[in-house]
Amino acid sequence: MSGERIPVLELRGVSKWYGQVRALSGVDLSIYPGEVHGILGDNGAGKSTMLKIAAGVVQPDDGQILIGGERARLGSPLEARAAGIETVYQDLAIAETRSCTANVFVGREMTRRGVLGRLGVLDRKTMHARTAREFAELGVTITNPKQQAGLLSGGQRQGVAIARAAMWARHVVLLDEPTAALGLRQKASVDKLMREMRERGLGVMLISHDVPEVLNLADRITILRLGQVVASRPAAGTDLSFVVEQMVSGVA
Repeated sequence: MSGERIPVLELRGVSKWYGQVRALSGVDLSIYPGEVHGILGDNGAGKSTMLKIAAGVVQPDDGQILIGGERARLGSPLEARAAGIETVYQDLAIAETRSCTANVFVGREMTRRGVLGRLGVLDRKTMHARTAREFAELGVTITNPKQQAGLLSGGQRQGVAIARAAMWARHVVLLDEPTAALGLRQKASVDKLMREMRERGLGVMLISHDVPEVLNLADRITILRLGQVVASRPAAGTDLSFVVEQMVSGVA
C-alpha cells in the first residue's frame, strides 16, 4: 500500500519456552522509524526475553522477526548488529581501562591507509575525531574522547554506551534499563540521548521499571504480563494507574 509506514523491527507471534516455563506467548510488537517504544511489565513478564530475541542472543521457538518489512533470522548478536540493531545492556559492557574512543570503536577499529593499514596500525586520529563529533551531536558531556572510561561518572559511561549504539545502528537501538541507578541530572542526560536518536530516525526499544519515565519518553508502550501482550497503545493519555492495573491483572 502506497505511503504505508513499515516498522524497522517487527515481532509476529513470537513465543519462547524455557522447559515448562513460558517466557513469551504469541507476542506481536512493531517499532517504527523515529519512535521510542516502551516495554513495561513486572518481573517475569517477558521483557528481557523479548529484548534478547531482538538482540539475537535468544532464538524464538515460534513466530517471525522482520526488519524493514523483510523476514530476518537473528541467530546471534553479530547477526543482529549486521542487520543494524544495537543493544545497550544494563551493565553497559564498558572497558573501564580503555579510552572512550576505544569503547566506541570496539570490534570496529579503523586502520591507517596503505602499508600501515595492512600491518594493522590503527587510525587513532580519525577515530578520536569521529567519537568527539558523535558526542557533540548527541550532547554527551565528554570533551576529550581520549579520556579513560573508568574515570567517568555513571551518566557519562551510559552516554558512551548509548553513543556507541547510536553511531553504528541503522535501524534500532535496544535499551535495557538505561537510567537504573542514575541520579536525576544523569537521567536527564540519558533522556536527551534517547530524543536525539529519535531525531535521527532510529527506532528505540526502551525497557524500564520506571513507569513514569517511560510514559514521559515513549511514543508508544507495550505492556507484558506473564509472557503475553495485555496492552499496546500511545503513551500520550496513558496514566500510571492504567499501566499498573494491566501489569498486575491485565487479561491478554
